[in-house]
Amino acid sequence: MSNKKNSTDTCYKKDDLLTVDITDIGNDGEGIGKIEGYTLFIKDAVIGDKVIAKIMKAKKNYAYAHLEKVVEPSAYRQEAPCQISRKCGGCQIQNMAYEKQLDFKQNKVRNNLIRLGGFSEQFVDGIMEPIIKMDDPWRYRNKAQYPIGRDKSGKITAGFYAGRTHDIIPVEDCLIGTSENKEILEIIIAHMEKHGIDPYDEKTGKGLVRHVLIRKGFSSGEIMVCLVVNYINSKNASGNHNPKAASSEKAAEYIKGQSELIGALSMIPGMKSISFSINTEKTNVIMGVEIHTVWGEDTISDTLCGLEFKISPLSFYQVNPVQTHKLYAQAIEYAGLSGKEIVWDLYCGIGTITLSMAKAAGHVYGVEVIPDAIRDAKDNAIRNNITNADFFCGKAEEVLPAFYDGKSGKGNGEYEVIDRDAALHPDVIVVDPPRKGCDEKCLDTMLKMKPDRIVYVSCDSATLARDLRILSDGGYVVEKVRPCDMFPHTVHVENVALLRRIH
Repeated sequence: MSNKKNSTDTCYKKDDLLTVDITDIGNDGEGIGKIEGYTLFIKDAVIGDKVIAKIMKAKKNYAYAHLEKVVEPSAYRQEAPCQISRKCGGCQIQNMAYEKQLDFKQNKVRNNLIRLGGFSEQFVDGIMEPIIKMDDPWRYRNKAQYPIGRDKSGKITAGFYAGRTHDIIPVEDCLIGTSENKEILEIIIAHMEKHGIDPYDEKTGKGLVRHVLIRKGFSSGEIMVCLVVNYINSKNASGNHNPKAASSEKAAEYIKGQSELIGALSMIPGMKSISFSINTEKTNVIMGVEIHTVWGEDTISDTLCGLEFKISPLSFYQVNPVQTHKLYAQAIEYAGLSGKEIVWDLYCGIGTITLSMAKAAGHVYGVEVIPDAIRDAKDNAIRNNITNADFFCGKAEEVLPAFYDGKSGKGNGEYEVIDRDAALHPDVIVVDPPRKGCDEKCLDTMLKMKPDRIVYVSCDSATLARDLRILSDGGYVVEKVRPCDMFPHTVHVENVALLRRIH
């Protein structure tokens, strides 16, 4: 096998077989190798491997290739414990030793700060702290959503969608999910087969069971199961896909043999809640807006950062509570609270960070655009006897300027504070934005409010680097950045950064 190009070629082409040494790792966890300056991106290859790869998609200066054979394995390569990890694609780097995964994530953040943030290597090396590792990087997800379908032989199956497709890869036991998931899925699938219950077919819109949602409180041990069903009762048999009409009977029999299924699921230790979510829409959205509890409680409970939370099927709640506690503890340490500070928490969700900081601050204000999350945040404050926290529903980029420009007061979003002057001059602003980062208007208002410290929690180091540059140019210095491995065996990495205003 030759790596030489034909003299008439300007680059390699599809189906070429090449032998290459893997010298780097890409942002998506793919191995990177080069031949005569031509770059190959090879999924499932590990840095240090020598591999044979087949080009699948060729460009002028680079190509995406399929790993055909590992000729000489890397010292960092390990046998992936999950036998279907390559097909599933959820754990992109499960075949890499965990310590090397941590190195990859640390370097990913470092490189983005340098390349995208425009910070010097010397500066970045001076502010970056070691990544927060997970002591046991398995069984860490407290939530799983399994699509239900049929395999090629027609057998009912549960699993995860393969990357960039809606083809279900059957998963018997996902090793980053809880151990109870396997038994729950087995019970549901056996029940469907026994009673002839069809899974939902996306193409035809027919079939009943679409997804199974499973949640577990790690501290409480309480388990919730919610079946998402394409349910149309006799009163709605005309095909009018109206969830409220479809579930107008409170004690509906959503599936055949329902009491039998409930009886089997309720015997699982820790089972606390069994419900059905009505979703009759042709959509990629998993959960319907209407939930009906058929056994047990509407919610399960869990404790995070010393606070008790009630979790419903629709609640936003961090999926790795062990690492979330470490990440938020780091954010609180960076905030430097002494008991008197005014704190704004933007993109606050159900108030986890807000309420954690309330215990060590003078007063905290949380902002979140999702109404259900704000309701949960207010309930969580009451549940935990926290009285120095206020929450407002709206976009951070709209709520914050409304306060600053003197437009606060009851109205759109009911933006109201006890002490507006104090709120306008916070000691600390905490942001935990979505992957796209902070809105430009939000960043601009933060700079106008001139807090002493900004604590930035990020799920994407690329947008973090961009926003840190904007804040740095606006009068702040980045003092510390620390990655946190929230999702072991995947390419994702969380971060927390501390910025201090230059007086």
